[in-house]
Amino acid sequence: MTDLIVDNPDGAGLAVRIRIDAARRRNALTLETVRHLHQLLSEDPHTTMLLGSSTADIFCAGADLDVDDASRAILSDLLYACYEHIVSRPGVVIAVVEGAAVGGGAQLTAVADVRVISAAARWRWVGPGHGLAVGAWILPELFGRTRGLDLALTARWLEAPEAVLAGFAARIDDNPWEHAFEIATRLARADQAAVERVKRIATQPHILVQLAQERAQNKASWTGSAPTASAAAADSRQ
Repeated sequence: MTDLIVDNPDGAGLAVRIRIDAARRRNALTLETVRHLHQLLSEDPHTTMLLGSSTADIFCAGADLDVDDASRAILSDLLYACYEHIVSRPGVVIAVVEGAAVGGGAQLTAVADVRVISAAARWRWVGPGHGLAVGAWILPELFGRTRGLDLALTARWLEAPEAVLAGFAARIDDNPWEHAFEIATRLARADQAAVERVKRIATQPHILVQLAQERAQNKASWTGSAPTASAAAADSRQ
């Protein structure tokens, strides 16, 4: 069963809104949900997409740790396919972040073209502790080498004020969804070919090369090492 709510909130087809809806497990991603997201990205590459959560205090806790190791490895690799779709698609993806984004959830927000955040937004890229490299392909690009490696290596929390200071988000919004809809409206009025060119020019070739490298190396070195679901949930609240 998928945990994505998909709708056109503006009623005019300006954007597709995708919300993760699995509060009972802090929006951790199942294989079915990631397959659904992959399908949506593949089927509709030109439309602006707003990616968020139906739960205000959590964006996504990453991959579901209650599944077996083989399924989790497949899920992780398919998430990388979603990241590649987001980077490569001509349509803009806006991440609406109103709570914690961890692991694969943090990666989804990092790969988005625009991030609209609330004061409660926070991120954590958990990689080396699980035997993986997570975010090494994109964080130095977004934050600069020093802060990017700090986040990728230490798995510390990035809080909303630091995210704005570092340029990861433009500002903290009281109503992030409203701001995201405003951006989608402006994009709908723009020349779509020009929007696509902006994305294409900004997506320097080495970004996709680094994404492919991290994906391949994580797939090859997968050990299944991860905390229990309950431990991960407790850790995401700290």
